[in-house]
Amino acid sequence: MGRLMKLDISKRLDLVNPVMIAGWPGMGSVALGVADYLRRKLSTAICAEVKFDKLAAIDSVAVKGGVASLPRAPRNVFYYTTNPDIIIFEGQTHSSGREGVELLNSILDAAEIFKVRRIYTAAALPAPSSYKDEPELCFAVNRQSLKPAFSGLGLLQLEDDNISGLNGLLLGFAQKRNIEAASFLATIPHYAMALPNPKATLAVIKTLSRVINFKIDLKEITAYARDMEERMSVIEERVRDVLVIEKDGMELFSKDMLHGQIGVPASVKEKIEKLFAEAKSDKAKAITLKEELDRWDLYKTYEDRFLDLFKRT
Repeated sequence: MGRLMKLDISKRLDLVNPVMIAGWPGMGSVALGVADYLRRKLSTAICAEVKFDKLAAIDSVAVKGGVASLPRAPRNVFYYTTNPDIIIFEGQTHSSGREGVELLNSILDAAEIFKVRRIYTAAALPAPSSYKDEPELCFAVNRQSLKPAFSGLGLLQLEDDNISGLNGLLLGFAQKRNIEAASFLATIPHYAMALPNPKATLAVIKTLSRVINFKIDLKEITAYARDMEERMSVIEERVRDVLVIEKDGMELFSKDMLHGQIGVPASVKEKIEKLFAEAKSDKAKAITLKEELDRWDLYKTYEDRFLDLFKRT
């Protein structure tokens, strides 16, 4: 069975220890948003492309004016910029199975040809939160030795979880090629996974600029994030009748949506700590504290500490 795609190197590069940033469509458009924004703002040029077989990865037809036709094959393009030396891979669509494996191997072939020392990806991390909350950033790496560098930036380590799609799989495939790789995950509201989240994209871009040490104009995406926040505030207001978790005066999440979710908004943790402090001197506050713990399904986590409030000293 022949290959479904081919790596086409259009320009040989003389880069020094370049890094690669790769992104595909996904929740919140975080990963693709990062790749697209950097590609447009860092004065890049095309250096390679993974060209699909015309019939690869086709799962639908395009219809225009009632007439159906086969769509164009998705583009998967490499761009480069210098000072610092960065290669940006931007994929238009996700592939799975054999197609996904071939695409990942083609990307890593390019990484080896261009002598890439490290690959970065990004992803969204759904959480019970409001769009008004600042995104929390986590990281995952494919090599133990990389962890201290990112922990030193104040990022949280992603514990036991999965990163779905090619944005996550690339880390594992890079490990097999002995190429360093890391992924930055930004929290987004669980109820808005299908909507673009430029606020999360902005958080990842800021982190990458620190890690790789480059400067970039953030005015456009900052304005987009501000505009999106205004729109999301309207959406949150409209859906509040079907949500039952209250935070800062707004109901955000139904309890059954919280089971198995990662992370609790920092503002909720702060509220719980404040209630614990108040309950030490005023046991009546323990009722409010217990209600808050139950809302977030956190009672088991805090059970011993809660019961200690009632021990005689």
